[in-house]
Amino acid sequence: MAAPKKGRSASAQSRPGRSLALILIAIVALTGGMFLSGHTTPRLGIDLAGGTSITLTAKNEPGQPNAINKTNMDTAVDIMNRRVNGLGVSEAEVQTQGDKNIIVNIPKGTNSEQAREQVGTTAKLYFRPVLATEVSGTDASASPSPSTSSSASSSPSSSASEEATDKATSATPSATATSQGRAVTDALKADTTPSATSSASASAEASASPSASASVDAATAKLQAEYTALDCTDKAARAKAGDGAKPTDSTVACGQNASGQWQKYVLGPAAVSGTDIKSAAAVFSTQDASGWKVTMDFTSGGSKKFAEITGTLAQNTTPQNQFAIVLDGEVVSDPYVSQALTGGSAEISGTFDQTEAQDLANMLKYGALPLTFTESSVTTVTAALGGEQLHAGLIAGAIGLALVVIYLVVYYRGLSLIAIASLLVSAALTYVIMSLLGPAIGFALNLPAVCGAIVAIGITADSFIVFFERIRDEIREGRSLRPAVERAWPRARRTILVSDFVSFLAAAVLFIVTVGKVQGFAFTLGLTTLLDVVVVFFFTKPLMTILARKQFFASGHTWSGLDPKRLGAKPPLRRTRRPSAPVDTKEA
Repeated sequence: MAAPKKGRSASAQSRPGRSLALILIAIVALTGGMFLSGHTTPRLGIDLAGGTSITLTAKNEPGQPNAINKTNMDTAVDIMNRRVNGLGVSEAEVQTQGDKNIIVNIPKGTNSEQAREQVGTTAKLYFRPVLATEVSGTDASASPSPSTSSSASSSPSSSASEEATDKATSATPSATATSQGRAVTDALKADTTPSATSSASASAEASASPSASASVDAATAKLQAEYTALDCTDKAARAKAGDGAKPTDSTVACGQNASGQWQKYVLGPAAVSGTDIKSAAAVFSTQDASGWKVTMDFTSGGSKKFAEITGTLAQNTTPQNQFAIVLDGEVVSDPYVSQALTGGSAEISGTFDQTEAQDLANMLKYGALPLTFTESSVTTVTAALGGEQLHAGLIAGAIGLALVVIYLVVYYRGLSLIAIASLLVSAALTYVIMSLLGPAIGFALNLPAVCGAIVAIGITADSFIVFFERIRDEIREGRSLRPAVERAWPRARRTILVSDFVSFLAAAVLFIVTVGKVQGFAFTLGLTTLLDVVVVFFFTKPLMTILARKQFFASGHTWSGLDPKRLGAKPPLRRTRRPSAPVDTKEA
């Protein structure tokens, strides 16, 4: 046999210990990082650790019969995902089911109530002028001030902010309609119009057209009746207040003031909407006693609208110099305005705690849902059920691993030691990397992911079998073990790389085109396929090279799995001389 070629291949053959040392150092480093991070076990998904599964069903709004479509559903899923991720629940799953349903799976350890509010809240935000307001469900003569302690500090300078705040805290209109500057009925007649035009032009139009006047009177009477009947202390009444009102319509709404009392409002057409907000953040004020508040920056168009509405309101008297910030039909703040606020930003302050402020900023930042959803069902998966599923999955994995080991021992005998050691190294790398990926990218081990790991046992064992069979083929050709290993490796390597590439490609396609838990299977399958290449190249092949020098394997012991007689090997190949060319002895 010819000696191995000198160069890189010869160096690699003579120093397999370097590859073994490299992969062992990697395992030690990753294990150390796992213990230092404090995450010594993989993060479990909802089906294994338990959690909450929420089904949300989309419903059509009045006047929008075709709003439920694939585009709006995909947009809603994206917004819900970002909202939940804003809570730090990156392992939560949000996916569509059918044409109208969205499934949200929230794993154990998360505030499920907070997450339910985040994903299901439509978060439609409007800035509406206040036409009338009073405390709801109390005696008008004895009720306290309906104003909140919130303020709009949207001016470009601090002086404007302070002026708005001072007026908010000093103004104390009573709960009666007459003491608010004018009666509720007068406010409705003056400000309720079919469009968002000014009250003066609306009055002129109504006097010129009897039909328009009748329409305004009918709308006024309807709002008057709704306002009079509205009891904001009733949760059901609050939910129905202003139901079906368009942004261009006047409406009624409820809100809670600083003292915790419920107020009812008559609100004019929306002047600014949530789509005009560019960004929002929850901040804690250290300059005054307002505590937590939500700051907002408007787009260029939103800044102009906000300056116009605040400039108009500043010319009115209480409460018509107020605007209400309405979120999903509920007034969350109703600051007074004393001058036009042109700074392009605003803030919502009041009785927020940190969680409430962050939740509101989160919803405003990621935008309103394009559809309204109702909560169809809420299912709680207990940790006990998840534990049973995990236990069953581990048993299935152990059975699969045991069958593979039995096959290797029976068929490959001594070579099975190399295969088992490689499987252990692959399992250790998989476990450590999964534990680190939990806090790093939010990877959660679910039941399909466990199935992917079980399937990977067969893929990894297949790589060993390809290599071993190539070595046996070389021995059958009459070669000794050491040259057989080096000649078998290039052919086995090509086959292993092609096989693993196909497996990884299938896992990648599956991960891209699927959603939810199936992605866990695809991710685990792809990860273990990559680790299979690493283990075969940096552990299995170097270890085989070292053991080929040992007498037990090199001599072809019966239990080595490489016995030439059992393999039906040909006689050893010998180097033979080529016959020399015949010499012509005849004389020319």
